[in-house]
Amino acid sequence: MDWQAFFLTLRLATVTTAILLAVAIPLSAWLVLGRERRPAAAGWLAGVEALVTLPLVLPPTVLGFFLLVLLGPHTAFGRGIAALLGHPLAFSFDGLVVGSVIYSLPFAVQPLVAGFAAVPSPLIDAARILGAGPARMTATLLVPLARRSFLTAGVLVFLHTVGEFGVVLMLGGDIPGSTRTLSILLYNQVENFDYAAAERTSAILLGLSVLALAAIYWHSRERRESHA
Repeated sequence: MDWQAFFLTLRLATVTTAILLAVAIPLSAWLVLGRERRPAAAGWLAGVEALVTLPLVLPPTVLGFFLLVLLGPHTAFGRGIAALLGHPLAFSFDGLVVGSVIYSLPFAVQPLVAGFAAVPSPLIDAARILGAGPARMTATLLVPLARRSFLTAGVLVFLHTVGEFGVVLMLGGDIPGSTRTLSILLYNQVENFDYAAAERTSAILLGLSVLALAAIYWHSRERRESHA
């Protein structure tokens, strides 16, 4: 078992999940409250949602290639980032984080948008009448009433990042201890006809998925029983 790849994958998934939850909360609240407050803006807000959802339909290798070019030394942006950090983002763990955040963004935003949108409109209207701004409504109303959406978003992002292949391969390559994740390790094992090792790696990925999904359903069951 390549424990370097195992722990690097867990680290990448954990960092990506933390960043995306921090980004998705204000973004999702802005999308939901924007529709509630200004129905006329629904058109361009739908455009923003479409842009956020784009990684769901864009082939991972295409997204990885675009990011590789953007973050590489052949663009002004890539050279600027390299000068700022002291190293290029392409073929580094930091680059994998950037790619993972972009690729998994819809898996964080969509559950939170659904959860925030389920909050009754009269509560939002009452909070607005009482003078609450978007930040306060998000912190005191949307977040507490949509707690289950956070678990769903976190688990989906974590599992999606653990199973990434196209983006991490294009953007990070296969550098042991730096960019080699479990999905890339599995690909290498199959390519080398090492099916015994591939079975073990696949079992680990399957086990992580089952445990994470079981956590969602267990939490959902506990919540239903507590309200019964």
